[in-house]
Amino acid sequence: MDDTIGFPDPGLDLSDGFKPHTSHWGVFSARQGAAGLEVRAYAGDPDPNGIIDNFPGALRHQARIAQPAIRRGWIERGPGPDDRRGRDDFVSVSWEKALDLLGDELGRIRDTRGPAAVFGGSYGWSSAGRFHHAQSQVHRFLNIAMGGYVRSVNTYSSGASSVLLPQILAGYEDITKRNVTWEQIAAETDIVLAFGGMALKNSMVAGGSISKHVERGAMAAARARGCEFILVSPLRDDLPVEAGAEWMSCVPGTDTALMLGIVHTLVSEKLHDQAFLDRYTEGWAIFLRYLNGESDGQAKHAEWAAAISGVSADAIRKLARRLAGKRALVTVSHSLQRAEHGEQPVWMGMVLAAALGQIGLPGGGYAYSLGAIGYYGRRVNDVPGPTLGQGRNGVADFIPVARIADMLLNPGTTYRYNGETRTYPDIRLVYWAGGNPFHHHQDINRLRKAFAKVDTLVVHELAWTATARHADIVLPATMTLEREDIGYSTNDPLMVAMHRIAEPFGLARDDYDIFADLAERLGAREPFTEGRTSRQWLEHLYEPTRASLAKRGLEAPSFEEFWARGSLVVPQQPDDGGRLRRFREDPINHALPTPSGRIEIYSAKIERHGDADCPGHPVWLDKSDVPKPGAPCFLVANQPVTRLHSQLDFGGHSLGSKHRGREVARMNPVDAQARGIKDGDIIRLFNERGACLAAVRVTDGIAPGVVQLPTGAWYDPMDPEDEAPLCVHGNPNVLTRDVGTSSLAQGCTGQLTTVEVEKFTGNLPPIRAFDPV
Repeated sequence: MDDTIGFPDPGLDLSDGFKPHTSHWGVFSARQGAAGLEVRAYAGDPDPNGIIDNFPGALRHQARIAQPAIRRGWIERGPGPDDRRGRDDFVSVSWEKALDLLGDELGRIRDTRGPAAVFGGSYGWSSAGRFHHAQSQVHRFLNIAMGGYVRSVNTYSSGASSVLLPQILAGYEDITKRNVTWEQIAAETDIVLAFGGMALKNSMVAGGSISKHVERGAMAAARARGCEFILVSPLRDDLPVEAGAEWMSCVPGTDTALMLGIVHTLVSEKLHDQAFLDRYTEGWAIFLRYLNGESDGQAKHAEWAAAISGVSADAIRKLARRLAGKRALVTVSHSLQRAEHGEQPVWMGMVLAAALGQIGLPGGGYAYSLGAIGYYGRRVNDVPGPTLGQGRNGVADFIPVARIADMLLNPGTTYRYNGETRTYPDIRLVYWAGGNPFHHHQDINRLRKAFAKVDTLVVHELAWTATARHADIVLPATMTLEREDIGYSTNDPLMVAMHRIAEPFGLARDDYDIFADLAERLGAREPFTEGRTSRQWLEHLYEPTRASLAKRGLEAPSFEEFWARGSLVVPQQPDDGGRLRRFREDPINHALPTPSGRIEIYSAKIERHGDADCPGHPVWLDKSDVPKPGAPCFLVANQPVTRLHSQLDFGGHSLGSKHRGREVARMNPVDAQARGIKDGDIIRLFNERGACLAAVRVTDGIAPGVVQLPTGAWYDPMDPEDEAPLCVHGNPNVLTRDVGTSSLAQGCTGQLTTVEVEKFTGNLPPIRAFDPV
């Protein structure tokens, strides 16, 4: 594994005019050649990500925004609620006029409504660069120039788990970033039970820069050593072929019941680790009464679990016996908690690992969301990285991130969140920079109505996404290739000097420069910029890293030396298992940060909330969104392979995966044959919320009764004047439900819903999602 995971850095190939750069999906170098942009993957990456091939076609694509634009209705009628958003045309204006109009509107809101009437959106993966990170820039601007803003908390990816896990086990990063590593799996693990899998399409991207994709190699090495992989998922490719996984398909959304059946078998056959449960956990006896049916009259035995999950009772019992006594690792993917009652499989997966006595062992225990993102399961850097300060937010109010439509549609109403009854604020202006809610959010037709309620929607964007098309003021922002930055991730040792590769498209400007000029109009330029240019900020943000290296007696190049070299390897902390390993070794002196200091199988704190949809220990809760007449198939709306979320959907790598211009759905031959559908047909997916078109691939790699359609195809309504128009491009979020996981976390439930599918036989509408406005 040293050749796969280890450093030193072989260096970036900067010959022939190539310059260093990086992205969320990999380090690379690039140049502008005679035929356009050329990109070259980092030589030290054993498994480069093809998504970097989206850059050449995207850099000068017609979908790019060339100059500031104002929605015609906003210019003519002024700020205010307006259902013409997404239907109106735009008027191109100069930067001076756009910034003057926006500065006046921001001043009006600040002075008449206050900063609590502003929502700072910015949810998305704007850049691997740490300075030109749109979320940091917009939050810094709103804090300094406006006095604050209503913020969002948590993420669409992990909304349920990030609220739950700190209360029952440890901090979210303790479990995802400082726990079981790929190195441990390659060397130590006997058996991996992966609920929802560990698909490489997910771990090929990271929240910052990523220099080496090690997951495929680690699984191959573990398998060669004799490690077994068991995949529980409706999709066979949720583990790579290198894992040689045994595929176990259960009914989508029933993983909690399956886990309960496994634990019941362990207990009834005395295969569980009672000594571990006694020493390290809290509330096992209470949970055991539920498991055995003493508290509700229903034992959670294998036969009970089989009737719900579709996995035979015999298979459940055999699986429990295979896990017992092994160095076993239980993983639960993000996908399981992005669904109704999403907290339950996360909690129950931890209980299963505890019952096996594996938590805290090298390569064993519980690794929530391992494989969900490229910096999970890796070592942590041992020096500080560049971080842009965001200032102080003078507004205390917030919402869970996936509740934006609820907030805009229902100001002043109450909702439950993490044991509190909270009130939705009255938002008059939404400022969005970095991200595309028409990708991330569910029930797009409902979201359109929500955005119609505000006075003004402002968007910084590099291309005409659906969010930009629904905005009032659209400011063209540069692409990462058009600016300088420092690429960095806390779990990747390669810091990258991101050189500018190309000049800005049209009149596009960096977010920082836009905000600096806006701050001047609001009397806050100096506090926002601190008198620094972008290059001076990079030098300033680099200094803590350099100073830390120098203090430790390590090579500490100046900023100029770093910039000329193109990269720098920083030291990392040892692979020591983190907080969970220390707790296992000494539970008294290294207690967990839970109320009891132990692993909370039962949480008295959560029980006291009194919310029936998330009681004090993991339980099986019946689902409301299940197959029914009119929507007999499960729809899995998971992450795409050829792009990051919806980013650069117009790039060549993403376009190459489409068929007849549409996103490609997958379904089982049994379901396709019953509907007269053949491979390559165009299908219509629909339910009570909306409908979309997609191409179809018929494959036995997906379970019967399930249709899979990845997210990220840009929303493309056939007739925007309709209240619920057909999306002709294949965006599944016209179908997904906009409801929270539970009263505890109010997380996103967009992974799973139900639909009907039919062959589309009409005239095929054109794709207009990438047309300029």
